[in-house]
Amino acid sequence: MPHYGPDNPDATYVPHAYLQARFDTGEIMLNHATTGSTDKPALVLIPPQATSWWSYEAAMKLLADDFEVFAVDPRGQGRSTWTPGRYTVDNMGNDLTRFLIGHVRRPAIVAGNSSGGLIAAWLAAYAPPGTVRGAYLEDAPLFSAEIRPPYGQGTSQVVGPMHRLISTYLGDQWSVGDWHGFLAALPRELPPALLRGLAEMSGHSGDGSGERSGGYFGGDEPPQSMREYDPEWARAFWTGSATASNDHARMLAAMKVPVLFAHHYRKVDEETGTLLGAVSDLQAAQVCRIVTQAGQRCDYRSFPDAAHAMHASDPQLYVKTLRDWASTLD
Repeated sequence: MPHYGPDNPDATYVPHAYLQARFDTGEIMLNHATTGSTDKPALVLIPPQATSWWSYEAAMKLLADDFEVFAVDPRGQGRSTWTPGRYTVDNMGNDLTRFLIGHVRRPAIVAGNSSGGLIAAWLAAYAPPGTVRGAYLEDAPLFSAEIRPPYGQGTSQVVGPMHRLISTYLGDQWSVGDWHGFLAALPRELPPALLRGLAEMSGHSGDGSGERSGGYFGGDEPPQSMREYDPEWARAFWTGSATASNDHARMLAAMKVPVLFAHHYRKVDEETGTLLGAVSDLQAAQVCRIVTQAGQRCDYRSFPDAAHAMHASDPQLYVKTLRDWASTLD
């Protein structure tokens, strides 16, 4: 298995439809792609863990008439710098703050999916006033990505066991790289309910065939998105170091701009209490309660049949949801 990452670009990267550039934050080079006109409102798209900016390619085509779109790679993903030992939501939020101030240079809507939604929420709370106009949190794992959340299931009862396997079999910076061992471990080490839930979150049938073969993980070779991903991300979220200084209730209570919270597929396994999905109904309700108590508007949209990354699986619905909400912002 080849070693993937910025030091082996020929084995790691493939061409894409949009030109890419890198912005120097002072610590990292932040990779991004841009489309649309500078006279349109600014929109920054932040992908989920183990996914690069190009998961937004189809959505970017639909958004270009209404926004100047910046799709980014957080540190440790895509062509952005990998930073061993420094994968925290706080660091990633500060990376994007520098990008907004130094490159976008005007108030922007930030829209993030999954862990990208956590970064968008961080920006809505902690970026300097006037930097962010609104935050679209696409199925963001608020509370559920914490080790000991005040509401509902923590990461060990959600997707955390998958992060543990990624860390074990692939290793920080792909230092282990046992992809076949990872695939073999899926049915052996993860509960069947979690495997079904992961398949359904990703838009697969969840009938079991994909879990046995590793189908939705790319089969015998790692999918392109995983090749561009530092597996240390997974360890940071499994151990809690990524969120240790990012208390979600405190962050939500510090919101300074309107929020759109889009809630996708979710179920709770009756036998184990495992959350199959990114965030439970209880947790989503607490998100909106805390944001509203902070004096900010919180719009909630429920899409129980949507894949976790709706921006990739159903870009038309994603863009309509974003555009309709953005049109109501000042």
